[in-house]
Amino acid sequence: MDTHATRRSLLARAAALAAVPAIGSVVADTALGSPAVAADATDLPDYAPVPRSSLGPAINSQGYYVGRIKRNLYWVTDGTYVSAFLTTRDGVVLLDAPPSLGHNIQRAIDDVTKPSGLTNKVTHLIYSHHHSDHAGGSGIFGRRVTRIGHSETRRLLIRDNDPNKPAPEETFDDHRVLHIGGERIELAWHGANHTPDNIYIHLPDHDTLMLVDVALPGWVPFANLNINEDIPGSLLAPAKALKYPWTTFIGGHLGRLGTRHDLKIHQDYMADLDTEIRRALTTVDATPYFVKYGNNTWAAVKTYLDEVIAVASRPVVTKYTGILAAADVFTESNAFMLMESIRLDGGFGMTVHD
Repeated sequence: MDTHATRRSLLARAAALAAVPAIGSVVADTALGSPAVAADATDLPDYAPVPRSSLGPAINSQGYYVGRIKRNLYWVTDGTYVSAFLTTRDGVVLLDAPPSLGHNIQRAIDDVTKPSGLTNKVTHLIYSHHHSDHAGGSGIFGRRVTRIGHSETRRLLIRDNDPNKPAPEETFDDHRVLHIGGERIELAWHGANHTPDNIYIHLPDHDTLMLVDVALPGWVPFANLNINEDIPGSLLAPAKALKYPWTTFIGGHLGRLGTRHDLKIHQDYMADLDTEIRRALTTVDATPYFVKYGNNTWAAVKTYLDEVIAVASRPVVTKYTGILAAADVFTESNAFMLMESIRLDGGFGMTVHD
């Protein structure tokens, strides 16, 4: 047996589970051990191949890749999650601590700092937002780390009361500029998007912007528009991000960095989905569904909306297959969330009874 291949397989499976934190803890023991009932691969759906342009660098035998972005700014990924860190004369500034990366974050830091003789101690940790899949490895770095985040991040982490993601001691509401070890980091909150507390992290001297869980370079959003809590805010977020001067984008997921072109492709995808949803809502006739199911209102609504989503998604999947990975996997899920925002937030198709 190829033990390295087996280890890589287990690491990949662990990272994939971490992508769905709500269920990962329930199924992890089974999925990473010997499942009682093996899935029959012949029963699983087939999807389009992942475009080569959507893939990032290969991870090492320990399950991570670390690379330089610019000067003393580095990124680390396990192929599913992305974190970044800045080495300074006073210590290391860490941007998010995904638990799927866990102790590999420190290993990546050691890889970078040991040859140069720089300190490998994480002195500051900046939270992009409160979700456990990006913050849940924070506890590894102990109590002597200065944690920084939005004031809402602090409130939500205190509520969550999870020792793996201690609440930030230092907070801000709208903007804050950090000067750490001779480096400048700009933090900003431009309104709710993925979550109420998700922030923009700008490193102007490194031409880099980090905005997590909004646009995923090379890929369509995860299910339900990345488990979105504010869709109108998320639709506006890429344009706000593009107002910053930067060349490298960190989206928090899927093993590669992004460019300004990646954000524009994301905007195009969302705009096309919006157009097709509005068209389907005005062309798909609801009558047959309500005739068929009579007083079972939910059955009629479900089957009607299922058809709206299928009609709206079909041309978008066709257009973006080969451009964005998983266009055929999550577009229908994303279309449902966007449709409900178009209807409920935007009022599209809502009429006031006479």
